[in-house]
Amino acid sequence: MVLGIFGLQAFTILHVIISLVAIVAGLVVVLGMLRSQRMEGWTATFLITTILTSLTGFAFPIHTFTPAHGVGIVSMVVLLLACLGFYFHRLAGAWRWIYVVSAIAALWLNVFVLIVQAFQKISVLQPLAPTQSEPPFQIAQAVALLAFIVLGWLAARRYHPPAAA
Repeated sequence: MVLGIFGLQAFTILHVIISLVAIVAGLVVVLGMLRSQRMEGWTATFLITTILTSLTGFAFPIHTFTPAHGVGIVSMVVLLLACLGFYFHRLAGAWRWIYVVSAIAALWLNVFVLIVQAFQKISVLQPLAPTQSEPPFQIAQAVALLAFIVLGWLAARRYHPPAAA
C-alpha cells in the first residue's frame, strides 16, 4: 500500500498518468510560449500536474536516497520559480525569462525521466541500453536536452505575452 490508500500497481499507474498529462500540457505551454500566448489554463494544468508528478514520486516505498529523489528535488525548486514568476510576479521584468527557463527545465526533467523509464520498461528498448550507459540511451538524452535548450532559447526570446487581465 502507498499512503495507505493505493496498491503499488494502482499508484504507479496514477503516477504515470499524471506524468504523461504533465508532459503533454507542458508541450502545449511551450508552443504557447513560442507564440507569445499566456495559456492560463494549460499553464495551470502543466504546473499542477508536474508538481503532482514530483510529489507522487516521493511517495513510492523507497527507503534510500536515489537519483529519482534528486530529480524530484530539483524539479520542485524549478517549479517553485516557475510558479513565482507566473503567478506572483506576473512575468514582470526578469521574472518572464525566469518563468520560461524554469518551466522548460521542469518539462525537460519530466522528459528525462520518461526516457529513463522507457529504456527500463519497454522491452524493445531494454536490450539497447541495459545499464543506461550505452550510446542509444545517451543519444536519446542528449537529443532531448539539446531540443529543450533550443526551445528554451527560442521561448525566452519570443515569449512577451500581454499583461494578465
